[in-house]
Amino acid sequence: MIHARQSDFRGMTAQARTLVRVMAVIVLAFLGSACGDNGPTDPDSLFFAQRGSIRVTVDVPLKLGDGTLTQELHWKSSGEWSLHESIAYRDLLGDASLERSHGDGSLFALGYASVVEQINTRQGLSLFIGDSLPPDALPRDSLPGCNSVQSRLTVTLRDEAKRDSVAWTRCADGSLTNLSPEGAGPGGAASRVVLAAILVREGTVGPKWRSTYLGSIPFGTLDRGGDSGSPITTPVTFIDQAGFSSFWARHAPGRAPPAVDFSTDMVVVGLVGQRREAGDSVEIRRILQVEEGTVTEVVERAPGDFCSPVARRHVPYHIVVAPRTPIPHLFADVRVELVSCGG
Repeated sequence: MIHARQSDFRGMTAQARTLVRVMAVIVLAFLGSACGDNGPTDPDSLFFAQRGSIRVTVDVPLKLGDGTLTQELHWKSSGEWSLHESIAYRDLLGDASLERSHGDGSLFALGYASVVEQINTRQGLSLFIGDSLPPDALPRDSLPGCNSVQSRLTVTLRDEAKRDSVAWTRCADGSLTNLSPEGAGPGGAASRVVLAAILVREGTVGPKWRSTYLGSIPFGTLDRGGDSGSPITTPVTFIDQAGFSSFWARHAPGRAPPAVDFSTDMVVVGLVGQRREAGDSVEIRRILQVEEGTVTEVVERAPGDFCSPVARRHVPYHIVVAPRTPIPHLFADVRVELVSCGG
């Protein structure tokens, strides 16, 4: 299930916001005069992707087991942006989140214009130094071969006026939260690709942004829904087949349990007991290996303000498989997130 967050510009005085809006109107007016409907567009007069979008994709290998954190940040010249994250284990999706911009898009449009100019022209940052690749020149999975602990980073620029796009794929340390140009490769221009991604991150989600799954080991969903038959009312971890089979017989009678290799893996069950209104759901959000064992974060998502959920007794649950971690297996207090109606 995808859960959403929203961001906007905060911490500015009213005077500062007004000034930024005025500057944004000037920039947008310039863009409109360059590529509006009153005359033919001259693509050569614009920076590449000045009217278009930037997409940053980071595939992060997770240290324990065969897992991946995938992050995709898409920023349009209109100012609108979205960030999709997903965490997976052995080809099983564990959870996904979606964050979007909202509010005054002209503020983000101004930032977009600045980043595009830097990527095109600024010394030490420009990507257009003979190191570009058409996005489909080679299959993405074969370009390049990153080592087992490095992330694969792709920055893609799409130009609407030219109806063209160009992409750079490189290896780097860190995730979108903490990408580092040090050690990036192959090639001397790899650090510029990382710096471009950082510019996009700071212009959208901001420098203090942290991943929804920061620090988590990988996990994959075995079962998720709203009608568990189990009488358990708190989260629990199973590290052997007998305990899991006994639980499953009550959880889903008549349905065979999924195969789990308990010599290497464990099963984490997110349960919070019976709920009386439709719309409640449960998500395992992070599984953290700490100094003295393992701590799992479970989130209950409930209808927020102005919602009128239908009365319905149900037992929401989320069951995942993850690489086995040290005991004790503990759980943080269940956090409640209020979500918009239907979300």
